[in-house]
Amino acid sequence: MNPNIPARVRLIDVGPRDGLQNEKMPVPAEIKIGLVHRLQEAGLQEIEVTSYVSPKWVPQMADNHDVMSGIARVPGVDYSVLTPNLKGYEAAVQDRPDEIVVFGSASEAFSQKNINCSIAESIERFAPVVEAARSAGIRVRGAMSCTVGCPYEGEVAPERVGYLAGLLKGIGVQRVDVADTIGVGTPRKVQRAIEATLAHFALHEVSGHFHDTYGQALSNTLAALELGVWNFQSSVAGLGGCPYAKGATGNVATEDVVYMLHGMGIDTGIDLDKLVDAGAYISGFLDRKPNSRVAVALLNKRAG
Repeated sequence: MNPNIPARVRLIDVGPRDGLQNEKMPVPAEIKIGLVHRLQEAGLQEIEVTSYVSPKWVPQMADNHDVMSGIARVPGVDYSVLTPNLKGYEAAVQDRPDEIVVFGSASEAFSQKNINCSIAESIERFAPVVEAARSAGIRVRGAMSCTVGCPYEGEVAPERVGYLAGLLKGIGVQRVDVADTIGVGTPRKVQRAIEATLAHFALHEVSGHFHDTYGQALSNTLAALELGVWNFQSSVAGLGGCPYAKGATGNVATEDVVYMLHGMGIDTGIDLDKLVDAGAYISGFLDRKPNSRVAVALLNKRAG
């Protein structure tokens, strides 16, 4: 086995935030709280709970205060939230998150279309947010989107990823996610994006966030593991579609990642059965099957 492959992996479940934010059907706060409780009971130590974006843009996250204040927090579990600007941060800080997430794109076209400004301008806008959070003792993570491909400009060069990582490091961001937002990446491309990031951040400050649009997420996870990356984002039940590819899946399912890792003898601290229960809980509310091969297989086995 590759000596770089870590013996233990820590997963960040982004289902409650990234997974649910594009759901058309409103999900009540108590269901979101129930999902967070089931995830932490399954052994997740990092959960991305909600975002503080204007409810006009993301109505699904309008209940952020209710959700954050309704969670029975467990020691040893970190609760992170997405903050798009200083106003969002000021709302978030009242709810005592352990970490805030700011974001930037490695694609200039995506940045312009998404937030009407250049990559450099978008990161500069986050400087006061990062400064405020760090002063308050709140950790800061930077989500780097489109690190291998962009819906507008196609392939994204590793140099662009390095450029974005350098900008985030420059404003005080403590760790970053290398995200394949549209799921077009393949193992070597993903490794190049991670290597470009490692020029600015240490290995323990880098996580992988791979979408499964083209069925490559587990292969890309393995490619990142080969470089020694030990922190990954995934979404229970595969919640969260990809807004750019009609009918395509988005986030890789936490259940699928955990099954692979456990099969490789890698420790996650997660109870797969309880994780499947958490996915079945939210999928039941949304009235559909979990978007996880492993969850479907295990639920069928139980029913059999």
